[in-house]
Amino acid sequence: MKKKYTASSKDKKDWETFISQIDRVETKEVDLFSNSREINTLKKLDLHGYSLNDANHKVKKFLIQSFEKGYRKILLVTGKGSRSKVSTNPYISEKFGVLKNSVPEFIKNDENLNKIVIKITTADKNHGGNGALYIFLKNKKKL
Repeated sequence: MKKKYTASSKDKKDWETFISQIDRVETKEVDLFSNSREINTLKKLDLHGYSLNDANHKVKKFLIQSFEKGYRKILLVTGKGSRSKVSTNPYISEKFGVLKNSVPEFIKNDENLNKIVIKITTADKNHGGNGALYIFLKNKKKL
């Protein structure tokens, strides 16, 4: 038979303190970076008009420079790809932007970039929504 756990007075006090501050507890879906002013400083790169190859080179250089300067959150404007008129190839179709879909894959497959990137997410509407990406970089000081 298992021994029943009896909470100590310290455990009870800690629990009561936690319960009294429950409104300050954030859900796990909340972006952990959103509360830090330093991390939230946005550096922006607009890729409109670049070819896929040029955009990949520009992104690599930009991310490495941003990491070296200590930036933690990057706004990468790729566009939605709405000018494409071909619907048979996903890389040049009306529904899929070439850069929007291929740049994140390029980052994931590049060994140097993959080491410094934490995650890539779709930007908020006020920063471009589906036509832009947030790229979160690791803390240079902790590497």
